[in-house]
Amino acid sequence: MKKLINMRLSKIAISGLVFLSISGCTKLDQKLQSTIPFTPGSSDVASLLTGTYNDLNGLLHGQDQLFSLQETTGDMCLVPTRGGDWDDNGVWRVLHLHAWTVTHGQVASVFTGVGKLESDAISTLAFSPNATQRAEALFLRSLAQFYFLDLYGQVPYRDVVDYNSIKAAPVLKPVDAVDTIKNTLTAIISQLPAANRPYLASPDAARFLLMKLLLNKGAFINRAAPTFADADMQQVITLGNQIIAASPAYSLTPNYFDNFGPNNATTSKEAILAWPNNGSANNNGRAAGGINARWMMTLHYNSWDQNNNYGNSGWNGFSTVADFYNTFGAGDSRVGNVAYAGVTNVSGLKPGLVRGQQVNENGVNITDRQGRPLAFADSVHNIEIDATKLETAGIRVVKYAPDYAAYNTGNQKNQLQIFRYSDVLLMIAEAKMRLATPDVAGALVLINQLRAIRGAAPVAAMPLVNPNNTADPATLLAERGRELYWESWRREDLIRFGVYLKPWALKPIDDPKYLLFPIPPSQLVVNPNLTQNPGY
Repeated sequence: MKKLINMRLSKIAISGLVFLSISGCTKLDQKLQSTIPFTPGSSDVASLLTGTYNDLNGLLHGQDQLFSLQETTGDMCLVPTRGGDWDDNGVWRVLHLHAWTVTHGQVASVFTGVGKLESDAISTLAFSPNATQRAEALFLRSLAQFYFLDLYGQVPYRDVVDYNSIKAAPVLKPVDAVDTIKNTLTAIISQLPAANRPYLASPDAARFLLMKLLLNKGAFINRAAPTFADADMQQVITLGNQIIAASPAYSLTPNYFDNFGPNNATTSKEAILAWPNNGSANNNGRAAGGINARWMMTLHYNSWDQNNNYGNSGWNGFSTVADFYNTFGAGDSRVGNVAYAGVTNVSGLKPGLVRGQQVNENGVNITDRQGRPLAFADSVHNIEIDATKLETAGIRVVKYAPDYAAYNTGNQKNQLQIFRYSDVLLMIAEAKMRLATPDVAGALVLINQLRAIRGAAPVAAMPLVNPNNTADPATLLAERGRELYWESWRREDLIRFGVYLKPWALKPIDDPKYLLFPIPPSQLVVNPNLTQNPGY
């Protein structure tokens, strides 16, 4: 039986780009109970479901996948061209500048990855899963549809009975896609086991994704002028309070960087959905993720280990800007630069926003490859041409502290945080502020609860956004940036807050077409139901 399944799935895969559009169910009835005559054993369905989860691995871990589209296009992350390093024909630079074209490779690659996630979820649904497996597959399908909607504004889909069709897939437009995802998530909350959290789809993971959907609904439907329906905001608050009620399952972690360190599987109580890196190459079929990209992509080649005990220490690319660094107030632990056990004593590195002269574990100054002081500077440009600053321009971001104990195996134990509890508090606070009759006092209670544990001073007021200054530190948009930086939400936030097209550091005002990514030309060829997004 398993051989037959694999043959059927291989038939889909070898059809190349066609499989990218094979996914999902219709808005009208979603055919949640649809099956086909063939019924494999439960172990085969389990393998299909595990394979679907594994589709998230590279999509979420890779520095050039979802992270790049959501963060490099925002106001807190850029990848400067440093002489010959990180030019790559400008693919990184154009993201921060909002100057990408229809042929951008990362835009196409993410479309492929999201399509495969949805395609594999629908294949799992086609082979008679049990109730729990079905609910998990529907969650993963909904997550893929959410990413399609967020990034591209169009959602290709199929009914379960048509899972392996080679005909052009229908496409949901934003209003219908929102309804489809909402109805599916609402239906499966009661069907998912609470014991699944944080590594499998759970009721709280479904609630979290539904909160994201409803909070962004008005932006998904009209990105140029987002609206916020009172009923949607009330539901965001209700769903968030249901997650809070799961306490003591969740609580804010006193040491911010314990949420991301090598032992975060036990030190963090904020994980609602996470990737289970556990130091092994294979964890019950779940592949180890490349979590080391989170620090390799930003650190200098000599950031640690000049004696080559651990191999290449960094790729000297990703940076942040001084405008973001300056949003942190005195005492805010999220900025970092504090010794972290198992990291600083090994390499001298202090997680967080890495700035200034770098030292090794003995406190001795580190140099760059030309023998100059390795001191990360605030000043950075999209293209660095000063030979004396090529390797040091830009503040670096090390949110996930390196797992030195497992470095040489390539299977570091930092679990990737996908949905996090602190985001729930911030989403509730935002929804309270967006009510027709805003509950500002209630929002500030949650905001100050978060700020207190992060060492930041309480605030008596906090507007949603300053449309004339995206870096204004007094706003909720800035608070979300301080808490959730480099967690693949920033582009979405900037669009929802109405400032994505505003100028910010190293990005001028731009064209409304960049509110969506283009549909890759190859997808338009294989699926005429897709239409190119306006302006491309």
